[in-house]
Amino acid sequence: MAVSGLAFLLVREELHRQLDSQLDSDARTIAAQPERWIDKAPVQPVRPGKFEGDWRALKETDLGPRWQIISVKGVVSTSALPITDATLAVLEGRVVRSRETVTVAGEELRMVTLPLDAQGIIQVALPLEPLTDTLRRLAVLLTVGCLGGVALAALIGRSVARAGLAPIHQLTGAVEKVAATRDLQTAIPVHGRDEVARLAGAFNGMLAALTASRAAQRALVEDAGHELRTPLTSLRTNIELLVRAEAETGSGRVLPSQERARLMQDLETQVVELTQLTNELVDLAREETSPELPERVDLGDVVATAIDRARARTVVPIDADLITAELTGRPGALERMVLNLLDNAAKWSPEGARVAVGLRRDGEWMELTVADAGPGIAEADRFRVFERFYRSAEARAMPGSGLGLAIVAQTVAQHGGTVTAERSPVGGALLRVLLPADS
Repeated sequence: MAVSGLAFLLVREELHRQLDSQLDSDARTIAAQPERWIDKAPVQPVRPGKFEGDWRALKETDLGPRWQIISVKGVVSTSALPITDATLAVLEGRVVRSRETVTVAGEELRMVTLPLDAQGIIQVALPLEPLTDTLRRLAVLLTVGCLGGVALAALIGRSVARAGLAPIHQLTGAVEKVAATRDLQTAIPVHGRDEVARLAGAFNGMLAALTASRAAQRALVEDAGHELRTPLTSLRTNIELLVRAEAETGSGRVLPSQERARLMQDLETQVVELTQLTNELVDLAREETSPELPERVDLGDVVATAIDRARARTVVPIDADLITAELTGRPGALERMVLNLLDNAAKWSPEGARVAVGLRRDGEWMELTVADAGPGIAEADRFRVFERFYRSAEARAMPGSGLGLAIVAQTVAQHGGTVTAERSPVGGALLRVLLPADS
């Protein structure tokens, strides 16, 4: 519509320019031989408007336009063209040319007035009706073209929109189905490689991640319930024995002091195990949804802080060989990871043995090693010790929940590193952690 409007304005301007150009050409042609066109027949003199002179009528020729010559002597004949203020201004020499639209007998004319040397002025006019008819037909054609173009664009646009939005409707339906059925196994069909296909693929990836997260959550709950069941059952049994012993005191059946002390020791041990298991479950959940933001930290300082905390709660000596090692990570999670490694090493270290901690840089990686002099980890268990609640046959006789090394593996994975279990030079376990270092 804008293009049509601009085209109409340009065509109208060009037609008016051509009409004025034709009038100028006709006027110059007549002005070249004015005596050839002047009608010598006597006519009735008239005195129109402000013009005080007489004027002479001129007859139309084969040039086609209406025209007349006004003599400065004031003797002219009757004419069909009006004498306007602009005409007088040219006659009196105030302007060199005038162009105007006049009405004669109800007909609009485009009139130009030019000076005729010293003899007077010449007026030439052409009707505007042909030009107006041309513009009217052009306006009708442009209007019809605009309406047809808009209608055609609407139909094509609707068809294109339907075809383009069809995959989105399918995606919306599939998403609504997943939301209604809670079935995360439902896969959304992916067709092509456009943006909608990428969106469907991303949604399938999100569903897969949610499925894995739900499976991991279910496994964690099941494993935690299984691990909690044993200490809770033992705790309940011991408490029931104590309650029964207290109830039977009046009947003369007194629980021996040694048995009573053993039960109290079991209760304390079981409470400690429950507390440790609960704390490790909380740490594990915190690691999965940690609000701690990554920052640039010195891993050497983090390891040193963890060693100080470990020395405060164990009698096993810890030797450290540390360097300054900067990386981007979460300092709280890294410290908890190192502390779990130290606790595991201290738990398996025999009396009089020492735990060795080393930190060095190997190219683009920071290598942290924690070695003990214990029995070591069997080769069949080295890949499973980092699983949640996994405990080898030897570890089941030791206190613990099987979550410490799982927290270590999870923290290392979140920082883009790897952790492996090996045999130390003295025959015990050596846990090696590789983390990407900052350049």
